[in-house]
Amino acid sequence: MSLTKEKVTALVITFNEVGYIEKCIESVSFADEIIVVDSYSTDGTYEYLLNHPKVKVIQHPFKNFTAQKAFTLKQANNDWVLFLDADEVVSEELQKEIKETINNHPKHVAYWFYRTFMFQNERLHFSGWQTDKNYRLFRKSKVNFSDKRIVHETLDINGTSGKFKNRLTHYCYKDYGVYKNKMMMYGRLKAKEAFVKGKKFSYALLLLKPIWKFFNSYIIRLGFLDGTKGIIICQLDAFCDLERYRELQRLEQEEQWSGVFKTMP
Repeated sequence: MSLTKEKVTALVITFNEVGYIEKCIESVSFADEIIVVDSYSTDGTYEYLLNHPKVKVIQHPFKNFTAQKAFTLKQANNDWVLFLDADEVVSEELQKEIKETINNHPKHVAYWFYRTFMFQNERLHFSGWQTDKNYRLFRKSKVNFSDKRIVHETLDINGTSGKFKNRLTHYCYKDYGVYKNKMMMYGRLKAKEAFVKGKKFSYALLLLKPIWKFFNSYIIRLGFLDGTKGIIICQLDAFCDLERYRELQRLEQEEQWSGVFKTMP
């Protein structure tokens, strides 16, 4: 193992994350620097972070996930970055794997983390989430957030990628209302992404996409084995696709009316 300790910055973006952000920050206390970019929370998240002795908190308006994360990445003072969502927790085993990896001349510049999804305080085993993975540890100097996506963002990487053995714990479901609002936001952002790419609304997709999403998650991806949790998650994930096509229809109608007004004398 290298005698020189590599420094790592933990980065998080937040909006109204009281109840989750505390565990997240505690789990990255091993980092040499912790920076949180908050998009003007109203539930006490900002005040909690402001008074935390290990955290540097910056408030910045939210445009979309890619833009917010790109801004946050620029704030890091160290090359190695651990970028988490506010509802993710790093276990002690994963902390150890992170430190051992970056201090042992790693050949990769970015690493995928698999995630264990929690429905409140119970594990969600299936429902389409069993193979989910995201980039969470990477070199700042070797990556950029891709501008091709504004939600479920991804990285453009100059180098090779690896995978970690230990998983992140993701507390994805707080309650029905919060998760539904999250799915609505994701759906609307996906619609904007599709609209910019020139994709068109159709009633067939509005009907079929949510049905397929539920069938795929609940039947093919074994959501029924998660019991009531699976029904709720699969239903709300399908609702995300429904909201996506509703919003795409609205954006097209808005553009059409705008064109009409422009041609009026």
